[in-house]
Amino acid sequence: MSRTTAGSEGQPGTGTTPVAIADGVHWIGALDPSLRRFDLILRTANGTTYNAYAVRGSAGVAVVDTVKAEFADTFFARLEQVAGYDEIRVIVLNHLEPDHSGALPELMRRAPRAKLVISKRAPAMLKALLKADDQEIRYDTVDTGDAIDLGDRRLRFLHTPFLHWPDTQCTYLPEQQVLFSGDVFGCHHCDPRLFNDRVGDFRFAFEYYYAHIMRPFKAHVLDALKLIEPLPLKLIAPTHGPILRERPRRYVARYRELSGADMALEPVLADAKPLRTLLVFYLSAYGSTARMAEAIAAGAEGVPGIRVSLYDLDGGETEPFVDLIEAADAIALGSPTVNGDAVKPVWDLLSSLAVVSLRGKVGAAFGSYGWSGEAVPMIEDRLRGLKLRVPVPGLRLKLIPTDAELADCRDFGQALAQAVTGADGAAAEAGGGAQKPVIDFADLA
Repeated sequence: MSRTTAGSEGQPGTGTTPVAIADGVHWIGALDPSLRRFDLILRTANGTTYNAYAVRGSAGVAVVDTVKAEFADTFFARLEQVAGYDEIRVIVLNHLEPDHSGALPELMRRAPRAKLVISKRAPAMLKALLKADDQEIRYDTVDTGDAIDLGDRRLRFLHTPFLHWPDTQCTYLPEQQVLFSGDVFGCHHCDPRLFNDRVGDFRFAFEYYYAHIMRPFKAHVLDALKLIEPLPLKLIAPTHGPILRERPRRYVARYRELSGADMALEPVLADAKPLRTLLVFYLSAYGSTARMAEAIAAGAEGVPGIRVSLYDLDGGETEPFVDLIEAADAIALGSPTVNGDAVKPVWDLLSSLAVVSLRGKVGAAFGSYGWSGEAVPMIEDRLRGLKLRVPVPGLRLKLIPTDAELADCRDFGQALAQAVTGADGAAAEAGGGAQKPVIDFADLA
């Protein structure tokens, strides 16, 4: 059986390729970019990920967490590239909620030699989940200080109940200093680049997740931090959201700060970024403006020195975006034209920006339309009214974009990124509120 070491450097989470995150450790999870509401209460502007991992030791393989049942095929496709089912000795579930245990029954069927490992608070939930009794399930329970030997490496367990269910735990791999943290330090933010130093800006998703999932259990968060803070950490691998390999300890510190502990800490997630930042917001009725947004983001990402984030306004509240926009260097807004106007969430976002200073930032507009296409110039006018520079003429396409028009979108994104980074001096100096015509690329086709 082949042993794949990593996915494509550009988009490591795409396809069904596993991704190496540490020596002998692979991400084998799944992406769910289209999800817009999680557990009925959480809005997800970027979808989410279901992160699962495979750990190879000299004495066998451990699988840490699985994925939501609907994504089991992708999970198994990735797993099969790094391990044979007969090699799997251990299946660790840090949390039994269905988005992490959905593929468990099939995994246990395919890997009959594997023993399931769960926290000491989890057996009753496991039996309810699998509708089985003790005689039908091979499992061990673990507590803080317990460990499982994989030969040249060990998995150590930390009992962290109520983060955010009674059964939750964390698993630590000391040889690689990797913490498989379960829902702790996670967030609903799907980006195929996977790693926190590669993905778009996810600060609002991180704090939104804490506020809605972990905040009710602050006392338990502080108990868990007492176990986690002494650990050497090179990487935190949560079950949702980006894998935290760049400065992982700052996320631990932020949890302590958010939990109200009496410590003087700087705002660790608000440190300055070395890259210019471009935020691409869109709302799409039938997918055409969404495809434009994705192509624009792809074109912008090809310009050195810029970090691009993509947000679907249909899945997010506008308020959390205000802080992101205030800290960013540029925004691009995409809207279809509906009844001769941009759609309401775009205006809601723009109206909320009156409370922050936007002077000197770069703005742009784009969108698909069916009849007249007024949304793009109307958005541009509003951006100029907010004192943003609009150095690149707005882009509007009629109905479904063709391959050639998507190439125009990538060019648009590249030109916008160059204006932001100063790579195109002429474009950068063309802003300052100057009125720019809207180019209708459909008419040029």
